[in-house]
Amino acid sequence: MAMLATVWIVLLAVNIQAGDGQSVQMDSIKSGFVGSQVELRCIFVNSNPPVKISQVTWQKFLNGTKQNVAIANPSLGVSVLPPFKERVTFKQAAVRHRTPSLEDTTIMFSNLRLSDEAAYICEYTTFPAGNRENMVNLTVFARPLTRMTLTTPTIVARPQKRKMTVATCLSANGKPQSVIKWDTRLKGEATFQETQNSNGTVTVRSNYVVVPSRETHKQKLTCIVTYRNERITDSVVLNVQYEPEVKIEGFDGNWYLNRQDVSLTCNTDANPPVTVYQWKLLNGSLPSTVEIRNNSLIFKGAVTYELAGTYVCDATNGIGTRTGLVEVNVTEFPNNPPPGGREIPQEQHNAGAVIGGAVGGVVLLAAAATLLFVFLRRRQRTFKGDYSTKKQVFGNGYSKAGGLPAHPPIPNNLQYPDDSDDEKKPTQIAVTGGFEASERDFDGDTEDLKRPYFTVDEGESQDYDERTLAFQYNPGPDIADDMVSQTDGSVISKKEWYV
Repeated sequence: MAMLATVWIVLLAVNIQAGDGQSVQMDSIKSGFVGSQVELRCIFVNSNPPVKISQVTWQKFLNGTKQNVAIANPSLGVSVLPPFKERVTFKQAAVRHRTPSLEDTTIMFSNLRLSDEAAYICEYTTFPAGNRENMVNLTVFARPLTRMTLTTPTIVARPQKRKMTVATCLSANGKPQSVIKWDTRLKGEATFQETQNSNGTVTVRSNYVVVPSRETHKQKLTCIVTYRNERITDSVVLNVQYEPEVKIEGFDGNWYLNRQDVSLTCNTDANPPVTVYQWKLLNGSLPSTVEIRNNSLIFKGAVTYELAGTYVCDATNGIGTRTGLVEVNVTEFPNNPPPGGREIPQEQHNAGAVIGGAVGGVVLLAAAATLLFVFLRRRQRTFKGDYSTKKQVFGNGYSKAGGLPAHPPIPNNLQYPDDSDDEKKPTQIAVTGGFEASERDFDGDTEDLKRPYFTVDEGESQDYDERTLAFQYNPGPDIADDMVSQTDGSVISKKEWYV
């Protein structure tokens, strides 16, 4: 598609003023696009008294060479030379009269060309002052031809996922050259190429490369061309063809015996659309109660164990065939339907089981910690034992250092009956102030109070009579402040308690 570019011409003028008052006035700079029109101004300022204008000549000055463009002579008239004859005229009609006025010899340049770019001289020949001239530099610009095209009308996404050029943005025959950018959400890359043309223009080409896929379908791609102060945009929408994406829906994880109105649907995303659907049951045949309706399986009647299995849907379009599958499980009872009758999806059941297990674990840990605390506390409070190998326990288990102040003197000798064993009870041997336990004196158990037992260190062991336990006992002082009573009636030193 050809299009005539317009050119902008820039004229640079230098006013030359003669010492006697004559001067040639011109524009300092002019510009225009190829195909457009530009005005080159040239005005002679005469002196007083005025000089006579013999001729006016326009010349093109390029690479040190002058070429006549147009001439105005008071006697001979106006002449425009090729190749400017059809495109250059004097603006003022008075220049073309029989008795012309040559003070204003501005020319109109129409249908500008790139080859018109040069410096132009306007020269006045006068008598008797001689020649007076001025020069303007003419620059020609070309607006580029910009277009954006798809590389191919049909873009196909292949399984190999290869990159391909999907669109091209072109800015041709520009002077100066353009700058191309892309605006899109696509994850692609752009390539750029510049070509210098023989007429001084530049062609810029940019290709956009992506991997065609289902995600690139219907994506917008915009080319932005910046030429000088202009901004040109063009857009396309990609049409990508791809194989079907298949997903089977309808199984909610709660197909139970005698449930009614269940079905499976083969949903697809494809370009072009799917034309053929094929259903099958993996490692078996479709149940006799199933009806195929387009892309759906309708199961008639109640759900039975016969419906369990892996269902496969093959979807085919003009690009290829893709498969989707779903595993159907049938249970005897519903998965805990709520009171309203609405079924709970399998995912919610699984989530509930996980939460319940976590809560149960926390409760068990808390109970175990509580029991351990109670056990240790009770053991600490009811401890019976020898806290020191140097301590002796006599009589009813009271420590020597921790005897009760109200304890009566213990008899020196205790004798067992003939038929007694280790657990036999003692009897008193006619000793004044015999040992008698009472609830008034002790809070402990009566049997414990009556049982004499003691501990001694190995180094302090003595020989005792087989039937008589004889020992000396000196009651200690009153309970000291550092003593601690036990639940069985004994008293233990705080120092021994915490050691």
